[in-house]
Amino acid sequence: MDRVQRRDFLIAVGAVLAAPLAAEAQQAARLPRIGVLSPLNAGTGTEALREGLRELGYVDGRTAVIEWRWWEGKPERLPEAVAELMRLNLDVIVVGGSEATKALKEATRSIPIVFSGPSYPVEEGLVESFARPGGNITGVTVAQSDHVAKMLQLLLDVAPALSDVGVIWSPANPGSTFYVRDTETAARGLKLRVLPVAMASPADVEPGLAAIARARPGALIVHPTPIPSANVERIGELAIRLRIPSITQAKRLMERGVLMSYGADNRDVGRRIPSYVDRILKGAKPADMPVERPTKFDLAINLKTAKALGITIPQSLLLRADEVIQ
Repeated sequence: MDRVQRRDFLIAVGAVLAAPLAAEAQQAARLPRIGVLSPLNAGTGTEALREGLRELGYVDGRTAVIEWRWWEGKPERLPEAVAELMRLNLDVIVVGGSEATKALKEATRSIPIVFSGPSYPVEEGLVESFARPGGNITGVTVAQSDHVAKMLQLLLDVAPALSDVGVIWSPANPGSTFYVRDTETAARGLKLRVLPVAMASPADVEPGLAAIARARPGALIVHPTPIPSANVERIGELAIRLRIPSITQAKRLMERGVLMSYGADNRDVGRRIPSYVDRILKGAKPADMPVERPTKFDLAINLKTAKALGITIPQSLLLRADEVIQ
Protein backbone atom coordinates (compact mmCIF):
# COMPACT_ATOMS: atom_id res chain seq x y z
CA MET A 1 0.00 0.00 0.00
CA ASP A 2 1.59 3.25 -1.14
CA ARG A 3 1.38 6.53 0.73
CA VAL A 4 -1.69 7.79 -1.14
CA GLN A 5 -3.58 4.53 -0.63
CA ARG A 6 -2.64 4.52 3.06
CA ARG A 7 -3.91 8.08 3.45
CA ASP A 8 -7.22 7.27 1.70
CA PHE A 9 -7.62 4.15 3.83
CA LEU A 10 -7.14 6.07 7.08
CA ILE A 11 -9.57 8.75 5.98
CA ALA A 12 -12.18 6.13 5.16
CA VAL A 13 -11.70 4.35 8.49
CA GLY A 14 -11.92 7.66 10.34
CA ALA A 15 -15.16 8.50 8.61
CA VAL A 16 -16.67 5.13 9.54
CA LEU A 17 -15.62 5.53 13.18
CA ALA A 18 -16.80 9.12 13.36
CA ALA A 19 -20.26 8.41 11.96
CA PRO A 20 -21.65 6.72 15.14
CA LEU A 21 -20.12 9.45 17.28
CA ALA A 22 -21.75 12.14 15.18
CA ALA A 23 -25.08 10.32 15.36
CA GLU A 24 -24.75 10.01 19.14
CA ALA A 25 -23.91 13.70 19.45
CA GLN A 26 -26.90 14.60 17.31
CA GLN A 27 -29.15 12.37 19.42
CA ALA A 28 -27.77 13.83 22.66
CA ALA A 29 -28.34 17.36 21.35
CA ARG A 30 -32.08 16.76 20.78
CA LEU A 31 -33.99 18.69 23.39
CA PRO A 32 -37.23 17.36 24.91
CA ARG A 33 -40.23 18.89 23.18
CA ILE A 34 -43.12 19.94 25.42
CA GLY A 35 -46.43 21.25 24.09
CA VAL A 36 -48.85 23.39 26.12
CA LEU A 37 -52.47 23.95 25.07
CA SER A 38 -54.40 26.45 27.18
CA PRO A 39 -57.44 28.69 26.71
CA LEU A 40 -55.61 31.83 27.87
CA ASN A 41 -52.05 33.15 28.00
CA ALA A 42 -52.56 34.39 31.54
CA GLY A 43 -53.28 33.42 35.11
CA THR A 44 -51.46 32.06 38.12
CA GLY A 45 -51.69 28.49 36.82
CA THR A 46 -49.80 29.37 33.63
CA GLU A 47 -47.04 31.17 35.50
CA ALA A 48 -46.79 28.35 38.05
CA LEU A 49 -46.36 25.88 35.19
CA ARG A 50 -43.53 27.96 33.73
CA GLU A 51 -41.81 28.21 37.12
CA GLY A 52 -42.24 24.53 37.88
CA LEU A 53 -40.75 23.46 34.56
CA ARG A 54 -37.79 25.79 35.07
CA GLU A 55 -37.15 24.42 38.55
CA LEU A 56 -37.01 20.90 37.12
CA GLY A 57 -34.49 21.99 34.51
CA TYR A 58 -36.76 22.57 31.50
CA VAL A 59 -35.81 26.03 30.26
CA ASP A 60 -37.31 26.97 26.93
CA GLY A 61 -34.66 27.30 24.22
CA ARG A 62 -31.85 25.98 26.41
CA THR A 63 -32.74 22.60 27.85
CA ALA A 64 -36.17 22.09 26.29
CA VAL A 65 -38.37 23.27 23.46
CA ILE A 66 -41.74 24.43 24.83
CA GLU A 67 -44.46 25.08 22.27
CA TRP A 68 -47.29 27.22 23.66
CA ARG A 69 -50.65 27.35 21.92
CA TRP A 70 -53.64 29.45 23.06
CA TRP A 71 -57.18 29.04 21.76
CA GLU A 72 -58.56 32.01 23.73
CA GLY A 73 -61.59 30.05 24.94
CA LYS A 74 -63.07 30.18 21.42
CA PRO A 75 -64.23 26.71 20.34
CA GLU A 76 -63.73 27.51 16.66
CA ARG A 77 -59.98 28.03 17.28
CA LEU A 78 -59.43 24.78 19.15
CA PRO A 79 -59.17 22.35 16.17
CA GLU A 80 -56.39 24.34 14.50
CA ALA A 81 -54.46 24.69 17.78
CA VAL A 82 -54.63 20.91 18.24
CA ALA A 83 -53.62 20.32 14.61
CA GLU A 84 -50.59 22.59 15.04
CA LEU A 85 -49.40 20.62 18.07
CA MET A 86 -49.82 17.33 16.20
CA ARG A 87 -47.32 18.57 13.58
CA LEU A 88 -44.56 19.41 16.08
CA ASN A 89 -43.15 15.97 16.99
CA LEU A 90 -43.80 16.52 20.71
CA ASP A 91 -42.75 14.24 23.56
CA VAL A 92 -45.55 15.31 25.94
CA ILE A 93 -48.45 17.79 25.94
CA VAL A 94 -49.84 19.77 28.89
CA VAL A 95 -53.47 20.81 28.45
CA GLY A 96 -55.99 22.83 30.44
CA GLY A 97 -59.73 22.20 30.50
CA SER A 98 -62.14 19.47 29.43
CA GLU A 99 -62.79 20.64 25.86
CA ALA A 100 -59.13 20.76 24.89
CA THR A 101 -58.30 17.51 26.70
CA LYS A 102 -61.06 15.71 24.81
CA ALA A 103 -59.86 17.21 21.51
CA LEU A 104 -56.31 16.00 22.14
CA LYS A 105 -57.52 12.55 23.16
CA GLU A 106 -59.31 12.28 19.82
CA ALA A 107 -56.21 13.51 17.96
CA THR A 108 -53.58 11.16 19.43
CA ARG A 109 -53.34 7.90 21.32
CA SER A 110 -49.54 7.90 21.38
CA ILE A 111 -48.33 11.30 22.63
CA PRO A 112 -48.51 11.47 26.46
CA ILE A 113 -51.01 14.09 27.69
CA VAL A 114 -51.06 15.73 31.14
CA PHE A 115 -54.24 17.65 31.94
CA SER A 116 -55.22 20.19 34.56
CA GLY A 117 -58.86 21.06 34.97
CA PRO A 118 -61.33 18.31 34.07
CA SER A 119 -63.51 17.82 37.13
CA TYR A 120 -64.94 14.47 36.00
CA PRO A 121 -62.13 12.75 34.05
CA VAL A 122 -63.57 9.24 34.47
CA GLU A 123 -67.18 10.13 33.61
CA GLU A 124 -65.98 12.26 30.70
CA GLY A 125 -64.19 9.22 29.28
CA LEU A 126 -60.72 10.75 29.53
CA VAL A 127 -59.28 8.09 31.85
CA GLU A 128 -60.34 4.63 33.03
CA SER A 129 -59.94 5.41 36.74
CA PHE A 130 -58.17 7.81 39.06
CA ALA A 131 -55.78 5.11 40.29
CA ARG A 132 -54.92 3.64 36.87
CA PRO A 133 -55.78 6.06 34.07
CA GLY A 134 -54.90 3.70 31.22
CA GLY A 135 -54.13 5.06 27.77
CA ASN A 136 -51.95 8.12 27.24
CA ILE A 137 -53.65 10.64 29.58
CA THR A 138 -53.29 11.58 33.24
CA GLY A 139 -53.13 14.77 35.29
CA VAL A 140 -54.69 16.81 38.08
CA THR A 141 -58.43 17.39 38.43
CA VAL A 142 -59.74 20.61 40.00
CA ALA A 143 -62.82 19.51 41.94
CA GLN A 144 -63.95 17.13 44.65
CA SER A 145 -67.36 15.56 45.17
CA ASP A 146 -68.44 18.06 47.86
CA HIS A 147 -67.19 21.14 46.04
CA VAL A 148 -70.57 22.29 44.69
CA ALA A 149 -72.24 21.82 48.08
CA LYS A 150 -69.68 24.16 49.62
CA MET A 151 -70.35 26.77 46.94
CA LEU A 152 -74.09 26.62 47.64
CA GLN A 153 -73.44 27.02 51.36
CA LEU A 154 -71.32 30.11 50.65
CA LEU A 155 -74.25 31.61 48.75
CA LEU A 156 -76.52 30.85 51.71
CA ASP A 157 -74.03 32.60 53.99
CA VAL A 158 -74.53 35.87 52.08
CA ALA A 159 -78.20 35.29 51.22
CA PRO A 160 -79.84 33.26 54.03
CA ALA A 161 -83.31 33.54 52.47
CA LEU A 162 -82.10 31.94 49.24
CA SER A 163 -84.56 29.50 47.65
CA ASP A 164 -83.41 29.09 44.04
CA VAL A 165 -80.10 29.23 42.16
CA GLY A 166 -79.36 29.77 38.48
CA VAL A 167 -76.48 27.70 37.05
CA ILE A 168 -74.83 28.99 33.89
CA TRP A 169 -73.27 25.98 32.15
CA SER A 170 -72.21 24.76 28.71
CA PRO A 171 -73.44 21.62 26.93
CA ALA A 172 -70.27 21.89 24.80
CA ASN A 173 -68.11 21.22 27.86
CA PRO A 174 -67.79 17.46 28.57
CA GLY A 175 -67.91 17.94 32.35
CA SER A 176 -70.52 20.67 32.56
CA THR A 177 -73.47 18.25 32.42
CA PHE A 178 -72.10 16.38 35.44
CA TYR A 179 -71.56 19.72 37.18
CA VAL A 180 -75.25 20.59 36.81
CA ARG A 181 -76.20 17.11 38.02
CA ASP A 182 -74.07 17.49 41.16
CA THR A 183 -75.44 20.98 41.76
CA GLU A 184 -79.00 19.70 41.59
CA THR A 185 -78.16 16.85 43.98
CA ALA A 186 -76.51 19.19 46.49
CA ALA A 187 -79.32 21.75 46.14
CA ARG A 188 -81.98 19.19 47.06
CA GLY A 189 -80.20 18.57 50.34
CA LEU A 190 -80.33 22.29 51.07
CA LYS A 191 -83.95 22.69 49.95
CA LEU A 192 -82.92 24.83 46.97
CA ARG A 193 -84.28 24.80 43.42
CA VAL A 194 -81.87 24.91 40.45
CA LEU A 195 -82.44 26.76 37.17
CA PRO A 196 -79.92 25.59 34.52
CA VAL A 197 -79.04 28.23 31.90
CA ALA A 198 -77.13 26.81 28.92
CA MET A 199 -74.50 28.86 27.07
CA ALA A 200 -72.73 26.59 24.59
CA SER A 201 -72.14 29.15 21.83
CA PRO A 202 -72.18 32.93 21.37
CA ALA A 203 -75.74 32.61 20.04
CA ASP A 204 -76.86 31.33 23.47
CA VAL A 205 -75.68 34.38 25.42
CA GLU A 206 -78.60 36.75 24.77
CA PRO A 207 -81.30 34.11 25.34
CA GLY A 208 -79.47 32.95 28.47
CA LEU A 209 -79.29 36.43 29.94
CA ALA A 210 -82.95 36.98 29.09
CA ALA A 211 -83.88 33.71 30.85
CA ILE A 212 -82.06 34.86 33.98
CA ALA A 213 -83.78 38.25 33.88
CA ARG A 214 -87.21 36.57 33.61
CA ALA A 215 -86.61 33.96 36.32
CA ARG A 216 -84.71 36.29 38.69
CA PRO A 217 -83.12 33.46 40.72
CA GLY A 218 -81.87 34.31 44.17
CA ALA A 219 -78.25 33.59 43.22
CA LEU A 220 -76.06 32.52 40.30
CA ILE A 221 -73.33 29.92 39.84
CA VAL A 222 -71.11 30.50 36.81
CA HIS A 223 -69.39 27.34 35.60
CA PRO A 224 -66.11 28.63 34.09
CA THR A 225 -66.52 27.14 30.62
CA PRO A 226 -65.44 29.20 27.58
CA ILE A 227 -68.65 30.99 26.59
CA PRO A 228 -69.75 32.01 30.11
CA SER A 229 -66.17 33.03 30.88
CA ALA A 230 -65.93 35.18 27.75
CA ASN A 231 -69.17 36.95 28.74
CA VAL A 232 -68.62 37.16 32.49
CA GLU A 233 -68.69 40.98 32.56
CA ARG A 234 -72.18 40.98 31.04
CA ILE A 235 -73.27 38.25 33.44
CA GLY A 236 -71.87 40.26 36.35
CA GLU A 237 -73.60 43.45 35.21
CA LEU A 238 -76.93 41.64 34.97
CA ALA A 239 -76.46 40.08 38.40
CA ILE A 240 -75.76 43.49 39.91
CA ARG A 241 -78.79 45.04 38.21
CA LEU A 242 -81.01 42.24 39.56
CA ARG A 243 -79.26 42.26 42.98
CA ILE A 244 -78.22 38.60 42.59
CA PRO A 245 -75.10 37.32 44.41
CA SER A 246 -72.91 35.08 42.27
CA ILE A 247 -70.14 32.53 42.69
CA THR A 248 -67.74 30.61 40.44
CA GLN A 249 -64.83 28.17 40.67
CA ALA A 250 -62.43 30.46 38.83
CA LYS A 251 -60.75 33.35 40.62
CA ARG A 252 -60.18 35.13 37.30
CA LEU A 253 -63.97 35.45 36.90
CA MET A 254 -64.36 36.79 40.42
CA GLU A 255 -61.81 39.45 39.52
CA ARG A 256 -64.02 40.42 36.56
CA GLY A 257 -67.21 40.97 38.53
CA VAL A 258 -68.50 37.74 40.10
CA LEU A 259 -69.07 38.18 43.85
CA MET A 260 -67.12 35.14 45.09
CA SER A 261 -64.92 32.32 43.86
CA TYR A 262 -64.27 29.02 45.55
CA GLY A 263 -62.07 26.54 43.77
CA ALA A 264 -58.80 24.69 43.55
CA ASP A 265 -55.73 26.86 43.99
CA ASN A 266 -54.56 27.27 40.38
CA ARG A 267 -51.02 27.96 41.46
CA ASP A 268 -50.93 24.72 43.43
CA VAL A 269 -52.32 22.76 40.48
CA GLY A 270 -49.90 24.45 38.08
CA ARG A 271 -46.95 23.54 40.30
CA ARG A 272 -47.95 19.87 40.37
CA ILE A 273 -48.18 19.41 36.60
CA PRO A 274 -44.40 19.72 35.88
CA SER A 275 -43.63 16.64 37.97
CA TYR A 276 -45.85 14.60 35.64
CA VAL A 277 -44.00 16.03 32.64
CA ASP A 278 -40.62 15.27 34.19
CA ARG A 279 -41.51 11.67 35.01
CA ILE A 280 -42.93 11.06 31.54
CA LEU A 281 -39.82 12.46 29.86
CA LYS A 282 -37.78 10.08 32.02
CA GLY A 283 -39.78 7.06 30.88
CA ALA A 284 -42.93 6.84 33.03
CA LYS A 285 -46.22 5.93 31.32
CA PRO A 286 -49.36 8.04 31.83
CA ALA A 287 -51.40 4.82 32.08
CA ASP A 288 -49.69 4.04 35.38
CA MET A 289 -49.63 7.55 36.87
CA PRO A 290 -52.66 8.20 39.13
CA VAL A 291 -54.82 11.27 38.56
CA GLU A 292 -54.41 13.61 41.52
CA ARG A 293 -57.21 15.50 43.22
CA PRO A 294 -56.82 19.08 44.46
CA THR A 295 -55.53 19.51 47.99
CA LYS A 296 -55.84 23.26 48.40
CA PHE A 297 -58.93 25.41 47.78
CA ASP A 298 -59.17 29.21 47.80
CA LEU A 299 -62.08 31.42 48.77
CA ALA A 300 -61.95 34.92 47.27
CA ILE A 301 -64.46 37.74 47.65
CA ASN A 302 -64.96 40.85 45.51
CA LEU A 303 -66.06 43.65 47.85
CA LYS A 304 -66.53 46.01 44.90
CA THR A 305 -69.21 43.69 43.59
CA ALA A 306 -70.68 43.31 47.10
CA LYS A 307 -70.99 47.08 47.38
CA ALA A 308 -72.64 47.32 43.97
CA LEU A 309 -75.09 44.61 45.02
CA GLY A 310 -75.83 46.33 48.32
CA ILE A 311 -74.72 43.21 50.20
CA THR A 312 -72.82 43.16 53.48
CA ILE A 313 -70.49 40.18 53.61
CA PRO A 314 -70.54 38.54 57.07
CA GLN A 315 -67.37 39.16 59.02
CA SER A 316 -67.00 35.43 59.63
CA LEU A 317 -66.85 34.87 55.87
CA LEU A 318 -64.32 37.66 55.34
CA LEU A 319 -62.07 36.08 57.96
CA ARG A 320 -62.22 32.76 56.12
CA ALA A 321 -61.37 34.29 52.75
CA ASP A 322 -57.92 33.74 51.24
CA GLU A 323 -58.24 36.93 49.19
CA VAL A 324 -60.49 39.98 49.37
CA ILE A 325 -60.64 42.56 46.57
CA GLN A 326 -61.42 45.97 48.00
